[in-house]
Amino acid sequence: MNHPAPLRLAIADDHAIVRMGYRRLLEDEPGVTVVAEYADADSAWADLSRRPASDLDLLILDLSMPGRSGLDLLQQLHAECPGLKVLIFTMHDTEALRAQCLRAGAVGLVGKSSDPDCLLDAVRRVAHSHPPGGTVAPVSQRRADLPGHHTLTLREHDALMGLLRGWTLDQIAAEMGVSDKTVSNYQTLIRQKLGVNTAVELMRYGQAHGLIP
Repeated sequence: MNHPAPLRLAIADDHAIVRMGYRRLLEDEPGVTVVAEYADADSAWADLSRRPASDLDLLILDLSMPGRSGLDLLQQLHAECPGLKVLIFTMHDTEALRAQCLRAGAVGLVGKSSDPDCLLDAVRRVAHSHPPGGTVAPVSQRRADLPGHHTLTLREHDALMGLLRGWTLDQIAAEMGVSDKTVSNYQTLIRQKLGVNTAVELMRYGQAHGLIP
């Protein structure tokens, strides 16, 4: 009796503990193996651009990583490695971001606030049921009453992480490649969405929700 080949996955996320948790969850599934892990977009691209298309079934990709964003990596992979399926796994779970990721080449998006079974189900569906380059979107059902940071756009989230690192607006602007005024506008929107009024309240919010790097 022939058994199906193992499902080969890679994980790109900048938090080592998070990657470890994903790996254990996924490899507890029969027939699943994680063959590579990446802490940032550049290291992911350096490896994935050299791998044969047949060597990997699916990349699970976080969007918010140091340096180049996951979205930028997604676009590059879609253009230059079109046979690789990419499933976005992010703390953001909004209609706008979902549409943006699908346009950029992702085959689906799952929010990190989802139950673990949502990720496993999405991996099974994407890896086994749909061709490379497809536009299916296995999207998790979000839990009720999600905190405000789940409503941020990707760029707002990048600005938030800079603020929580204690960076100045100038430093955040340089890192994101935008103007100081744009970052100031992001800061205003972030405070509104998180329901905070001061830098101290913002830091308390970050600590309460485990966002402090």
